[in-house]
Amino acid sequence: MATTKMANGTADAPIEVPLIPPVVGINFGNSYASIAVFTKEGHAECIANEDGERQIACALAFYGEEMYIGNQAKPQLVKNGKNTITGFRNILGKKFSEISQAESSTSAPVIQHPDLPDEPAYKVEVLKAAAPAPTGPKTASNTPAASALATPASEPVPGERILTVSEVTTIFIKSLIQSAEDFMGTKVQGAVITVPTWFTDSQRTALEKAATDAGVHVMQLLDEGSATVPATTADAWAGGALSPDHTQLVVDVGASSLSLSLLSLRWGLAHVIASSSSTSIGAAMIDSALIKFFATDFTKKTKVPLTVSPAPAGQDARAEAKLLLAIEHTKRTLSASAGAATCSVESLKDGMDYTGTVNRLRFDMIAKPLYQAVATEVSKLLSEAGVDPVLVDEIVYVGGTGSLPGLDEHLVLAGGFRDSVVTPFSLGTVTGGGEGDPTTVLARGCALQAALIAAFEDEDEELRQLFSNSAKLREVQEVPATSASVGIVFPDASKKGEEMDGLWISVIAKETPLPARRLVTFEVEVESDTANKFLFEVAEASVQIEVEMQKQEPDEDDEDEEELEDVEVKQEVLKKDRVLGIMELEAKNAIKILGSGEKAGKWTTTVDVKFVVGIDGVLTVTLAEHGNEDVKTASFN
Repeated sequence: MATTKMANGTADAPIEVPLIPPVVGINFGNSYASIAVFTKEGHAECIANEDGERQIACALAFYGEEMYIGNQAKPQLVKNGKNTITGFRNILGKKFSEISQAESSTSAPVIQHPDLPDEPAYKVEVLKAAAPAPTGPKTASNTPAASALATPASEPVPGERILTVSEVTTIFIKSLIQSAEDFMGTKVQGAVITVPTWFTDSQRTALEKAATDAGVHVMQLLDEGSATVPATTADAWAGGALSPDHTQLVVDVGASSLSLSLLSLRWGLAHVIASSSSTSIGAAMIDSALIKFFATDFTKKTKVPLTVSPAPAGQDARAEAKLLLAIEHTKRTLSASAGAATCSVESLKDGMDYTGTVNRLRFDMIAKPLYQAVATEVSKLLSEAGVDPVLVDEIVYVGGTGSLPGLDEHLVLAGGFRDSVVTPFSLGTVTGGGEGDPTTVLARGCALQAALIAAFEDEDEELRQLFSNSAKLREVQEVPATSASVGIVFPDASKKGEEMDGLWISVIAKETPLPARRLVTFEVEVESDTANKFLFEVAEASVQIEVEMQKQEPDEDDEDEEELEDVEVKQEVLKKDRVLGIMELEAKNAIKILGSGEKAGKWTTTVDVKFVVGIDGVLTVTLAEHGNEDVKTASFN
């Protein structure tokens, strides 16, 4: 018999906090952005801007001489939509000829730049300072006082301003950095910024340039699917509820797209098993359905017809814009409360005010098509990856829609996951900007990544150059992984004929990024100090799912005597796929356990076994007994 413990480093090892320069993490979405900083206490915290908002709308608006950024810009959509810019992230780095009609349907229209070929831009109306009036030759009466009376100050005149998508992005990122600098009281020295997995090289380059123009040193452009890893591998994330080796599903529901990533997390290192994205599924599905629900209710109460989603130009279009702004508050209320939420709009149409309510049950019915679409895409991803839902240990949600309890309930139930699967809802950390908040997890992950890079970048020139080269960094990150779990089997004659005919100890889990190194320590029993040899198999194993039909247990309170149907019950079965070899050791330092107890009178010794799998997939096993200089080494393919 052998008992073990595993030694390894973790990704969230203590960082010398005083040495970390002021760096930030930015989650740059198409609809909303957020920014997080690395605090003196060694935590990543998503901060609020000067308006108290952690979720900052990706929007710019121009009204006269004023420019509004973020959440202050969104109300301009109602009466000043043609001068309000939204949705610019997704078209950054694209040519004008590459932008589809759907992508160009922003409030301020996307136009061909008049001076730059095939360059998309926005044209907005602004007030510009009038050109100064020409001054004539001085005379005796041309004194400052007389001049001021004769030439009144010129009033601003209407004009147009052409802004490229890159310029809009630069203005927006600069405002984020300013909020971070106001919070920290010092200049930001670097940032890690999220990018969608589907961003092309030209789009990545354009984002990096826009951030650089905003005065930001871009430390890394981190894929959204991987940005959760630094945050979700921190000690505070799951409170010890998860093994260092586990499988994580990331569900990112944006306004106009759904991104899924299936990750294997191995002691802080992540490997992408599978990923997918869809631009036909997004939170806009809920917005559209909710707007129709409230518009119908408004017409029912006031007898004023209202056509929305899509709405014709005029009053209906303005009413739809007002409803779109109002339901943001409605959805946030439903995310934080189990009760009903209101939607209130002043002068929705024809001067008529509107106040409506929606309870959780009705809202979940409205949102059900989105829930079902997400569950279908998740099932498709897992099926294509060959991973059964019961093997997923954790689900992480990203985006405001991920805060809706109905999505979690539907996905866990319809997706076939275990009841014990860990989610932010099961941990109770889904709201309040904390560890599991879907609206902050990407920004906090980027802030942690920025701190890790900053901790070593100055000391390691090779590392600094690696992170400054985005293409080379992505190449390094695309490493192979183990195709099966590798471990040790202590044969047991009583288990002959079974799938796993002995005691199995997993050393390196499946989907572990290479190269990998693990050290396990055994306490092994031998027959005596003379009959002291022992052996074990080095083998590959896999987990298979067996489905059994079991009868439902009758409910004592149920008086219905109808026959209960059988239900499927999935069980995980460990199977030894291949024996790579056998290793034997003669124990020279076995000791006899004295006293009373189950192990009294037995001889035991302690050994270390080290597994190392190189980038070429070759496994090297080293076996050594404590206090014994003899070391055995074997290699297996």
